[in-house]
Amino acid sequence: MTVPETDSTRNSRPLSLRVPEPAGRPGDTPDFSHLKLDVAGAVDRPPVDARPVQMMDLAFRLIRVLDEDGTAVGPWNPRLDADTMRRGLNAMILTRAFDDRMHRAHRQGKTSFYMKCTGEEAIAVAQGMILSREDMGFPTYRQQGLLIARGYPLTDMMNQIYSNASDPIKGRQLPIMYSAKDYGFFTISGNLGTQVPQAVGWAMASAYKGDDKIAIAWTGDGATAEGDFHNALTFAAVYRAPVILNIVNNQWAISSFQGIAGGNETTFASKAIGYGLPALRVDGNDFLAVWAATQWAEERARSNQGATVIELFTYRGAPHSTSDDPGKYRPADEHDKWPLGDPIQRLRQHLNSIGEWDDERHEAALKAAVEQVRQAGRESEAIGTLGQSRPSVKTMFEEVFATPDWRLTEQRGEVGV
Repeated sequence: MTVPETDSTRNSRPLSLRVPEPAGRPGDTPDFSHLKLDVAGAVDRPPVDARPVQMMDLAFRLIRVLDEDGTAVGPWNPRLDADTMRRGLNAMILTRAFDDRMHRAHRQGKTSFYMKCTGEEAIAVAQGMILSREDMGFPTYRQQGLLIARGYPLTDMMNQIYSNASDPIKGRQLPIMYSAKDYGFFTISGNLGTQVPQAVGWAMASAYKGDDKIAIAWTGDGATAEGDFHNALTFAAVYRAPVILNIVNNQWAISSFQGIAGGNETTFASKAIGYGLPALRVDGNDFLAVWAATQWAEERARSNQGATVIELFTYRGAPHSTSDDPGKYRPADEHDKWPLGDPIQRLRQHLNSIGEWDDERHEAALKAAVEQVRQAGRESEAIGTLGQSRPSVKTMFEEVFATPDWRLTEQRGEVGV
């Protein structure tokens, strides 16, 4: 049977599917001309109790404090004392030194996996310094600066990476998936997006109990496309959970650029608007801007104003992990051309400009960090690297049930431990 041609079928146009493409691929010249970046100090700071509808523009602007000369300007300037800024700078330097050594350790076959946070150090360090250890952080795998800023032993971090006999979590996690309750660091999950509803639930429980602790979570730009993220925002908004929800927009998920998750259509911060949540978009390479925005969101949470979504605009300078080669999907020098610079150099420039730092002190800090990491490495490697030593087999049967199940007891007997 032949279907007669009609006007509608004769004149219809074939549909096409758009697949977003990044501005540059390997061999291209990096181009960030499409970015709309407010100058430092240009964005207003609303009252902490402002209604979300009154501040929707902040989801599309960019909160910045440090200008091109390293001067702190504008209403978001947190006016930190020099000692606090020096501690922040030293923690960022130490984080980068730790990353560099552990990346080399992987190349030497001492561990199976590692992930660096090069270019993103200001985020975890500033936020780790602001919040108390008693507040609970729900990080991803690029917030090692939280532990380092809070003084967590580097040797213990390395032991976890090596899964050796002194691994504090007894070989139960992949390398870099730390867990440290006493330092406000919830166990990292390799599944994308899971930490966001976990943080909201923890915060709701804290409020339900009448406690005074808040939660904070981090997720990447790509994971905002996960259902977990959107479910969490619904609960955070409806119940006014005392939580800070960070979206670390470092421009690249594993090998797909942020446009695949919707970053070319709008900002990631603006995803909060549809849920009735306040949103801030922040220069993630500006230590002072990260501090100020987090402090604002913290005060809002502690005063029962509810959750805040913060998009931290930054750039992943290193590979996604030691299993990744970014040279396959982006220009090799793209990180060097990132218009918001390097967080360590920018805070260094600011401290230099106010006479609280200089080249000699910076070189001393670099050397001290390398030596501190080297010493921790000696201690950890003496215990053992990958496969040289392991947690006791008996730990496999521990901390499963509060009261040992008869089957675990039987199985433990079968392996003689």
